[in-house]
Amino acid sequence: MSNLVTGGGGFLGQYLVEKLRERGEPVRVLCRGEYPELQKLGVEIIRGDIRESKIVEQACQNISTVYHVAAIPGVWGSWEKYYSINTEGSRNVLHACQNQGVKKLIYTSSPSVIFDGQAHLEANESLPYPTNYLCHYPHTKAIAEREILEANGDHGVATCALRPHLVWGPRDQHLIPRLLQRADSGRLRIVGDGSNEISMTYVENAAAAHWQAAEKLSLDSTVAGQAYFINDPKPVNLWSWINELLVNVCKSPVHKKISAQAAYRIGGVLESVYTMLGRKSEPPMTRFVALQLSQSHTYSINKARQDFDFKPIVDYETSYQRLMDELKSVK
Repeated sequence: MSNLVTGGGGFLGQYLVEKLRERGEPVRVLCRGEYPELQKLGVEIIRGDIRESKIVEQACQNISTVYHVAAIPGVWGSWEKYYSINTEGSRNVLHACQNQGVKKLIYTSSPSVIFDGQAHLEANESLPYPTNYLCHYPHTKAIAEREILEANGDHGVATCALRPHLVWGPRDQHLIPRLLQRADSGRLRIVGDGSNEISMTYVENAAAAHWQAAEKLSLDSTVAGQAYFINDPKPVNLWSWINELLVNVCKSPVHKKISAQAAYRIGGVLESVYTMLGRKSEPPMTRFVALQLSQSHTYSINKARQDFDFKPIVDYETSYQRLMDELKSVK
């Protein structure tokens, strides 16, 4: 056995498992649910939670490369929930790698770990971690990323972190479904002037980045101890992309607007109200979401290209058509 994928039943994790199997590599998956589609791929499945250190130790036995994809995403919820999974769970994975003789640990991170509330244009990995975070997901992911990168070389484990931005594609259960749901409810608004550009990552390209990084990762490689932005080469205009998608699935494009300042203020008020009332459901707007929807966030992939020859394996036109085929088939 050579590969372990934590969270292999999730959106990105499952694509990574599929790509590894296409390459003829044996794969073990650590996941919480039952996934018959993974069993059909001939992978070994260990059911468990990354918060359970004994299960994680078991999953890492006789493994050379660990892809740590499991995490809890989102912008709302308790600190305890996010910290226990994204931070403490990642510590369990790191310690198990060190204890079980794993050689490589590739951590799936996020550009949000360095989000400082400002627009980013072709930003690179020199951006520092901010001192304050607007929600628990990036904060807890950042703690884990820093610890994993700082542990590079300890007990012979080479580590690196990948930061794919806005992963999209067929089988997505979060980004696209929520977008369509908001459009159907009439609650979707252009936040800001609608000119902001963003980097996006087609899911198969995000998966490819993981095994491409793993191929070059070793204790004496330039990849060891490094973080990398991962996305498709060309950014898109966020609201043009959203409206094109809506029109292509026979929905009305978004025309109504709200200023970035107003959305940010509303988000702050809603966060306070929801916190005071102890509501577990996500507010319709938060400060983090307001900034993400109104600002440009584009990232350079030059470092990934240079250090481990990152190459997207699916072009944009093919990626978009695959998404459209799925959306139209389930209408």
